[in-house]
Amino acid sequence: QVQLVESGGGLVQTGGSLRLSCTASRSIFLSMAWYRQAPGKQREQRELVAIITSDGGTNYADSVKGRFTISRDNAKNTMYLQMSSLKPEDTAVYYCQWSGFGGSYWGDGTLVTVSS
Repeated sequence: QVQLVESGGGLVQTGGSLRLSCTASRSIFLSMAWYRQAPGKQREQRELVAIITSDGGTNYADSVKGRFTISRDNAKNTMYLQMSSLKPEDTAVYYCQWSGFGGSYWGDGTLVTVSS
């Protein structure tokens, strides 16, 4: 079992910035990622926002490239998502995911609201 604790969500104006954090009870094994679920969407419609692998490789959704940066602190088992130039369409609950050979685990999510 892996416990994940997210923090950093909140209300921000268009163009503003936020930094999300996700601390895991275990070190990154295969990858950690940020997903988001927009208002009115189902769990199955969660969108992959960014992913970072155990060797440091990263990938981003086209909608956030150039605006979001994923990073990690291995010593703290913590992953970050620096979000800049936020838009109203970025409003969502952001979930942290940890993946290993035994499966994937999810955090409870943190709400990001971008006002226009």
